[in-house]
Amino acid sequence: MARFVRGEPTLEGSDALTTATEQQHLAGPLSAAVANLCTRLQPQVSARTAAGFREVLRRLSAPLQVAVAGRIKSGKSTLVNALIGRRVAPTDVGECTRLVTRFQYGTVDRVELVFTDGRKQVLPFDPSGMIPNDLEVDFDKVSHLEAYLTNAVLRDLTVIDTPGLGSLDDASVKRTERLLGAAKHRKPDDADGGDSEKDGEKDGDELDPTSRNAVAGAEAVLYVVTQGVRADDQQALAAFTAATASREAGPVNAIAVLNKADTITPESVSGSDGDVWKAASLLAEKQAATLKPRVADVIPVIGLIAESAESGGFTSADADALRSLSKLDDATWETMLMSADIFATWECEVPAGTRTRLLEKLDLYGVRVAVDALRADPELTAGSLRRTLLNASGLADVRSRLDAVFRARADGIKAAAALASVTALAHASGDPGERQRVHDAIEVLLAKPEAHQLRLLEALTLVTSGAVAMPEDLAEEVLRVGSTADIGEQLGLKGRPHKELSAYALERAGWWRSFASFGATPAQSRVAHVVHRAYFLIWQQLREQAG
Repeated sequence: MARFVRGEPTLEGSDALTTATEQQHLAGPLSAAVANLCTRLQPQVSARTAAGFREVLRRLSAPLQVAVAGRIKSGKSTLVNALIGRRVAPTDVGECTRLVTRFQYGTVDRVELVFTDGRKQVLPFDPSGMIPNDLEVDFDKVSHLEAYLTNAVLRDLTVIDTPGLGSLDDASVKRTERLLGAAKHRKPDDADGGDSEKDGEKDGDELDPTSRNAVAGAEAVLYVVTQGVRADDQQALAAFTAATASREAGPVNAIAVLNKADTITPESVSGSDGDVWKAASLLAEKQAATLKPRVADVIPVIGLIAESAESGGFTSADADALRSLSKLDDATWETMLMSADIFATWECEVPAGTRTRLLEKLDLYGVRVAVDALRADPELTAGSLRRTLLNASGLADVRSRLDAVFRARADGIKAAAALASVTALAHASGDPGERQRVHDAIEVLLAKPEAHQLRLLEALTLVTSGAVAMPEDLAEEVLRVGSTADIGEQLGLKGRPHKELSAYALERAGWWRSFASFGATPAQSRVAHVVHRAYFLIWQQLREQAG
């Protein structure tokens, strides 16, 4: 584990050139080391590159930025509301769903409409407490929405709701690509359709379009799919540049959710035994294989139930209505469950309007889950029923994976994204000397044993993106070693004795060193040396633990 101590500006002493305030917000020692590198390099680069480095420093001290992406009507905004625990993002197709919306922590709840020229306009929440869905503005002049919420979830996670890559209209897609950095980098001389050098001379301290692209973008992506993974899902994930500089989505910084799991017909999934949730889990496994290696995992979820149960949408009046439905005779109840139309229109003592409201909040599957729970335990309180619905939604598993893949590894994700941005900024400068100084500084940083995680993340990205072709079994091994911090999982021997782990790590270190020297192409050799060192460091760590 890297330490913070005073002294030379090394990884261990990376706070030597960062303030106490900055350190409070940095994700960990790797982020601090990259922040230190940016601070040291600022006097050695042009004003324009230095402005980019200041933006990188700002991003390093900000919460991890996770974009929720996917096709239109995949339930992205509903899932965002569930994750935040508040129904604030519009879920019906309207003007606001054409905009990128950034949800971040604030001491006062407010929404700002940000225009492309930098102007901001404060928007009122609608009567239900949501962002207004319809706006009387010229959308060609709008960049995105900023929503500030006094919400604990957002203290260490900024959630970016997108209109969907490849949906609605070209303008919406371009706005999404601009903010997320999914668009291909343009050369300095055509970055804004004009003369970038003149732009730079006019205001060298401001970020030019190319530099802005270099530090734009979310650092991780939560990709929402429904029953069928299509080619455009894979294309969107392949094109998604998480931190720009062509750092594509991969198992380090991307997970997917199979939303609307309750709409899956169990009979359509072999081995489901007629169970909806089992069918969804099996389908999610198949989708994970299809989207591999772009995502770390695919988790089934029912976003509508999660949103209603977690955001306060499910009320005691809803619980009372479900309690009344639980008392219907079996024949009537089974008939009503045949379809949503029959459920809403069949004559019973619960008013049709109330049943329609239940469908809007829970759909037929959620209603069935709630009634089954009440029939099993008629004394269930409204609070207990809400928790039952929340458990049935699968949101807990999504949050668990968010914690394991994103939050627990935020330091490495943010540091790797920042280094990618630093590299892109130096490349965009057009100054060979500046580019070499930045390259040399990065190499010094990456040579430190404590920073090897960044080398490993780089190697993993090269393999999963297809930039370096590896035999399937070796690619799987790189994926395993680089996608988790748990030693047992890294070695594929979780739960095995300490001595066995140590022996295996040393054996694989030797194998990868031999492969790098004798059996690999030059590109494969570069990756192999990184994996060799990863195994060697694991072996050293196990030895220290044993000692």
